[in-house]
Amino acid sequence: MSESSPWIDEELSLLQDGVRRFIERELLPVAPAWEHDHRVDLGSWKKAAEAGLLCAAIPQTYGGGGGTLGHEAIIQQELVRAGLGGSFAICHGLHSTIVAHYIHAYGTEEQKRRWLPAMARAELIGAIAMTEPGTGSDLQAIRTTAKREGDHYRLDGQKTFISNGQSATLILVVTRTGDAGAGGLSLLAVETDGAEGFRRGRNLEKLGMHGQDTSELFFDDVRVSVGNLLGGEEGKGFVQLMQQLAWERLSIALMATASMERAVKLTTEYVRERKVFGKPLIDFQNTQFVLADAKTQMTVGRSFVDSMMVKLLAKQLDPTTAAMGKLWCSETAFKVIDACQQLFGGYGYMTEYPIARLFADARVTRVYGGASEIMKLIISRDL
Repeated sequence: MSESSPWIDEELSLLQDGVRRFIERELLPVAPAWEHDHRVDLGSWKKAAEAGLLCAAIPQTYGGGGGTLGHEAIIQQELVRAGLGGSFAICHGLHSTIVAHYIHAYGTEEQKRRWLPAMARAELIGAIAMTEPGTGSDLQAIRTTAKREGDHYRLDGQKTFISNGQSATLILVVTRTGDAGAGGLSLLAVETDGAEGFRRGRNLEKLGMHGQDTSELFFDDVRVSVGNLLGGEEGKGFVQLMQQLAWERLSIALMATASMERAVKLTTEYVRERKVFGKPLIDFQNTQFVLADAKTQMTVGRSFVDSMMVKLLAKQLDPTTAAMGKLWCSETAFKVIDACQQLFGGYGYMTEYPIARLFADARVTRVYGGASEIMKLIISRDL
């Protein structure tokens, strides 16, 4: 388990304990409402900000916690272990560990001072808009355009499957500012309040991840200041996206592994209590073999994730290893959770049981952040 993970020092261990207490006290009581509303309420965002859980790895100069990606990993991991993998873990991860880090890594000094403190206070909620209808992993095929007119861009296009789509007030839009291909892409930050021509579509109904919002977004001749071009230089979007993917994919592997751990814990507790033919389900050899295999896979996954975290914190994690981690952990987690769910019988199909929600939430990890097939393509290039 993570308590023996080599990258978790005393400071991170204390953070881990604090995050667990915060989740139990402030988030778990309101989590059912997120499931019902299909979004995290702003009050919960504010509480997380007050507790220092937003932008934990952003320097204090810009309003963040001044930590490392290890701090972000602890927060993500504990959210998943508490059963919030299909809700606040996704929302938080996108806001704090992805969007904020794009801004910190590539933004101008003015952009960082304008947006990052507001994100740390939950005055701005972040999202990144890549996927379009008909354009998923192939970012070079993006058709959303931003045409410069003086000191503004005219932004036109449509995005879909955008996490935090209903809640976000600062959206990094992957758009075409130049010719076809990777060199024509840029990231343009849209501040949604008062943005004429910006519309939110449906809060999409999903198989899992019911506690967070995923939306269609429409940009119809939206005027965006040139000052909102991330980094201030056109044509850098594709490179910016590629440079951040190692951490993004590791974070998915981390959450997938935490989901495996939660599944094994829940299932072990259940089979000790459930009686079949007059004896506990744990006493049957099949149950023991299934859980033995699940625990082994879980332990291998944890070891892999820990090794990647050590490399990440030493700035030595390469994209191929991150792709392997994302591929193996997401695929294995789905198999492990499926095997655990089977031991619950009919109860495992009822959404009131956490194992059912874990199963539904796990499916998308094989798709977002780059589908498994894309991970295999990346890995094959390094053979």
